[in-house]
Parts: sequence; C-alpha cells; structure tokens
Amino acid sequence: MIKNETATPIGSFKGRGTCLLAEQLDPDKTWVCSTAGNFGQGLAYAARARGATVEAFVSPDVPAEKVSSMRALGASVHIAAQSGRAARDHVAAASEERILVLDGERPEMPEGAGTIALELEGSGPIDLAVVQMGDGALITGIACWLKHVRPETRVVGVCASGAPAMARSFAAGHVVSTPGVDTIATAIAISEPIPESFVRVAALVDQIVLVDDDDLRSAQRLILDTLDTAVEPAGAAGVAVLARQGERLPTGRTAVFRTGAG
Repeated sequence: MIKNETATPIGSFKGRGTCLLAEQLDPDKTWVCSTAGNFGQGLAYAARARGATVEAFVSPDVPAEKVSSMRALGASVHIAAQSGRAARDHVAAASEERILVLDGERPEMPEGAGTIALELEGSGPIDLAVVQMGDGALITGIACWLKHVRPETRVVGVCASGAPAMARSFAAGHVVSTPGVDTIATAIAISEPIPESFVRVAALVDQIVLVDDDDLRSAQRLILDTLDTAVEPAGAAGVAVLARQGERLPTGRTAVFRTGAG
C-alpha cells in the first residue's frame, strides 16, 4: 500500500504538523526557521491563516521551485551557506520579536504527521510501515499511532546513505552528528539530529536502513511509470527500500509513503 501525501496544498505532509504548531506560536512575532523546503512551505502556509510572517533560511542546494513556493506563500527566504543554521540562529537571537522554530523539536509536528496513520488504519491493519526520515517527525508520528492501535506493527525508518546521522544515532543510542551530507534526497538530509526528536525515534522506531541515490532515482522512475506521479527523491525512499531490500524486512501488509511532489 502506498499512501500519497503529494496532493496537499504544499505538495507534502508538512502542513499537517505546521498548522497545529502555528496555533501555539505568537502571530505577532516573526517565525524563523531553516528548511530543506517542505517545512518552510508548511510553516509559511500555516502562518498566513494566523497573520504571521516567516523568515526561512535555506542552503544553495534547495530546489528553486521550493524557494519560489515559500516566497509565494509570503515567506522571506534567505539562501545561506550549508544549511543556514548559523545565520538562522543569529537572526532569531537578534530580536525578541522573532521566534526560532525547529522542525522536529516540538511534539506538534509528529502529532500532525500522525493523522496520516489514522487515515491509513481505516483501510485495515498494517504489519509493516517503511517511512523515510530526516528530522524524524513523520516517522514518529506515524509510529506512535500505528503502535497504539497494534503494538506488534513494525516501523522501519529510511535514511539516505549520504545523510546517515539519524541512523548512526539510532545505532549508538545517542545523538551522533556528521560533518555534512551528500545526497540528492535533500528533504531528509540532516547532519545534526534534534535531541527531542531522537528520543521519540529511539522509543518508537524498530529499525533504520540506508538507501543510496541510485536506488532513489530508480524508485522515482518506478513511481512515475506505474502511478503517473512525480515525487522528489526523499518521497521515493520507502519504495526504494522495498525494491532493493524488501527480502530483509519483516513480512505482512506493508505501507510506504509518497511524501513530496517532484
């Protein structure tokens, strides 16, 4: 089973969490974030309903269409070196009129993502969920609901082999950072896991596997050819794992997720 999250107003699942998160943020202050694109789009989309403004910091490799989308939604977008975290932190700390918003830090993001699993359960029991993961909000939200309904459900996370920080953290039992990332899957490319998110990952995820860029490209083509839907590389990660490593995973009724339009 493939759950499609590309047909949302922003082309990804992030709006599910950002609309919930926005209700907890002061709309009279500027919301400052760094983003690979989807979180920034989600935050800008949610900010419009609250009358708030967003400043988003992105690295140069963030797709131009995502930058354009954030700007069209009203966000001020700054292209900074690497991930933009240093510039983001400096700007957020420079004024009390700004709030630093980190994707994955607060529980509203996984809570919003958990509604995906709520919808999925309506189709019947899920034995295995294979979920792409960057900061961990998507997988922990899905895992929390699926395991609440059926504790025996197995949840497998997928990281890009060029961005293995969360996988290494999971194996080590504590947060492990990497010097950088090198993958086409920019939407799940993190080098510094957020501690609050890692705690949820460690508690809810059963296994994490890695997938390389060639397999992501193959999975993108497979999805386009069979489902007539274009997805970004990260959005094809679950399919990539099933295609290349499916025999190594638990068996049963399986769910994967298309999470970002290409």
